Amino acid sequence: MNTVELIRKKRFGGELTEQEIRDFIKGVTTGEIADYQISAMLMAICMAGMSDRETLALTLAMEKSGQILSLKDIPGVKADKHSTGGVGDTTTLILVPLVAACGVKMAKMSGRGLGFTGGTLDKLESIPGFRVELPIEDFKRQVREIGCAVVGQNADLAPADKVLYALRDVTGTVDCMPLIVSSILSKKLAAGCDVVVLDVKYGSGALAGDARQAKELAEFMVRLGSMSGRKFSALVTGMEQPLGAYVGNALEVEEAIQVLSGQAQGDLKTVALELGAYILRNAGAVKSVQEGRALLNRKLNSGEGLKKLAAMIQAQGGDPRVVYDTSLLPKAQTKLEVKSFKSGYLSQVATNRIGEAAKLLGAGREKKTDVIDPAVGIIVKKRIGDAVEVGDVLCQVFANPASDADGALHLLNGAFTVSAEKPEIPPLIEYVVE
Repeated sequence: MNTVELIRKKRFGGELTEQEIRDFIKGVTTGEIADYQISAMLMAICMAGMSDRETLALTLAMEKSGQILSLKDIPGVKADKHSTGGVGDTTTLILVPLVAACGVKMAKMSGRGLGFTGGTLDKLESIPGFRVELPIEDFKRQVREIGCAVVGQNADLAPADKVLYALRDVTGTVDCMPLIVSSILSKKLAAGCDVVVLDVKYGSGALAGDARQAKELAEFMVRLGSMSGRKFSALVTGMEQPLGAYVGNALEVEEAIQVLSGQAQGDLKTVALELGAYILRNAGAVKSVQEGRALLNRKLNSGEGLKKLAAMIQAQGGDPRVVYDTSLLPKAQTKLEVKSFKSGYLSQVATNRIGEAAKLLGAGREKKTDVIDPAVGIIVKKRIGDAVEVGDVLCQVFANPASDADGALHLLNGAFTVSAEKPEIPPLIEYVVE
């Protein structure tokens, strides 16, 4: 393979063959192709685009660049869920145990967060003793026996993606649609699940700025995922305000427990159950999304979802008592408040500012080596459309000595807009893509 000619071909809009893509990914994985040439190809793809056939070939080549996890020895349908990320997005901790309680196996491999707050793994690690690194056989055994597990991404799965993503991050090609799709799907396919439901976010706290961009990404991923032979669906959901009220790692675990124990309602519960309902329908456990929603609510109301979460925590070395006593979770030393200076209605929330504030407190990381403080974070006390009086608390801030509390408060004081007129409530689920 002549790498220079391959770069030129794509740069001038040529369509790469499956063999050319496989050879390129092989060179990426083995290190035979230099970083500067990989970067040039990424930029060429970003500028010229890729057809569905090329993107599928890229996805499958990346999937096959390392170990492919077989879950065939686990009885039943195996399912997974992926979110493009947001603020206060704790749906995994709710839907994984609930779906498992409905009889569908949830074999989830997750990553760590880069950005506003920690990823699902960071949230789970705020539970005392919880282990996210499990040998593959232990992971499979847990899914087989308990019905669910959430563990760290195996380093041998789709190793080409790690090389490409590291270079995308420093070459301004992160937002390229074919590269986003192949990155997400290659890891999901390599992880071996039969059913995948995607939560594609848009808004000020999300990767996609508007619903149209998010729908385009969702359609692309569902189309390519279905071409791979798996069952894919996607929900396009709004991130114009934090999904849950709690932002921060231990805080988000606490809110998930509140939802599963029936103490909390709202948007977080709604989206978690909707995603779970599509998983159940696609897995054949129910005939319709409506039936799936009803079954999930029954498992929630009976307490079976909460018990399943406790069983998963115990199986992975954590303290299962946290589901009945959240005071066992890490707690910050200082609580501060951001109050409203005017009366009216909350009309707008700069979700990205809330996420950045949480990161300044220590809830997120700029680079992978940064250490997260599990205790810090923010509780948002008002939702868009709520009436607000002067002096009302808009959010509470939980900080530790290492937190940049002043910086966080500066951001939060400009994150909430109060207007005289009551605003329209932004849609929560904008589109469903099948």
